[in-house]
Amino acid sequence: MTAILSPLPGTFYQKPSPEDPPYKAEGDAVAVDDVIGLIEVMKTFIEVKAEAAGTFAGYKVENESPVNAGDTLAELS
Repeated sequence: MTAILSPLPGTFYQKPSPEDPPYKAEGDAVAVDDVIGLIEVMKTFIEVKAEAAGTFAGYKVENESPVNAGDTLAELS
């Protein structure tokens, strides 16, 4: 498994907006630089991108959860 880590503390979002589906679903192919979520810090949204290619194994934190830098957000297999 390859972990996708939070680059900074903030609130993690699995979706681009509340009415949209999550960026990735379990089993989806993931390429380097694919966006898998967003971190909100002081009303600024930062894209979280995959640094490796693989198959999406799932999110490890709930949508709209507070996260710290270095927390595992998702995993690739």
